[in-house]
Amino acid sequence: MIELLFGESEAASMQVAKCKQISIVTDGPTAVFVAGKKKPPRKVNTGWIEGASDEVICLGFLLDIGDIREAVTSTYRKMLICSLYNQNQWGQDEDLEQELYEAVDKYESELQRLKDYLEQGEAVRIWYSDAPYSRCGFYHICHLLSQYENEVRVVKLPECMVRDNCVINYSNWGEVAAEEFAGFLSDEKILSQEEIHMYALEWTDQVNENSPLRAVINGKLIGVPEDFYDFRIWQRITDKPEKEARIIGDILGTSQIGVGDWWYAKRIEDHILQGNIRVAKDSENKYARLIERVL
Repeated sequence: MIELLFGESEAASMQVAKCKQISIVTDGPTAVFVAGKKKPPRKVNTGWIEGASDEVICLGFLLDIGDIREAVTSTYRKMLICSLYNQNQWGQDEDLEQELYEAVDKYESELQRLKDYLEQGEAVRIWYSDAPYSRCGFYHICHLLSQYENEVRVVKLPECMVRDNCVINYSNWGEVAAEEFAGFLSDEKILSQEEIHMYALEWTDQVNENSPLRAVINGKLIGVPEDFYDFRIWQRITDKPEKEARIIGDILGTSQIGVGDWWYAKRIEDHILQGNIRVAKDSENKYARLIERVL
């Protein structure tokens, strides 16, 4: 079974969940999963997923952002992803930039690997959520899958779950620990060809509209303007200088709406260029600089 996810951290966790040999090494207060003897975790709703880590594919194209009429493997898409992820870099480290470009290039080879598996008749299981990047990735991949007759299964991340008398809220699969993925398999369903074609049409509609940004509103993927999330910045930033990282961290800590720190960093940079936000004390690392609202 090929496992398909749309974010780096969630794909990495899935690779651990599907590793043939896994054990837990305890180093002080920290427990780390490493290669070794595979033993199922003892907690309820935990376990390992059958298979091997090389059956995991990550397509982290961030399709909720930018021009989606351009091919996902285009130079435009690669440069967009790199520009977002490169914002918290200290100075201009060419080696780090090269590593970043190589990591983004990997998505193209991952997409080709998926196509190869599909040509071989492999079944696919898609793990998606209502986070905009994930929903867009799901619709986009259904557009591809509509050309095949392979078995397609999906596991959609629930908004919340009750465990140990606690309600756990989720915004994306990146918040789920490796050993917990197996606990969600009870929600797995097989997609019919009709459903795949329906979701493929959803993606066609998004491409035709081609908004600068896409958001999930009341369960529906909708094209929105680029400043759609800016209200969160204006709610938090004041006329007193604060570290940009602290402002973004507070926004993320009080609002789980499916976009990462890199998006808020981009919008803050845009508002600095527009004169709406001022840099009170600069730094080579944008996240470390002090910024304030211009009254």
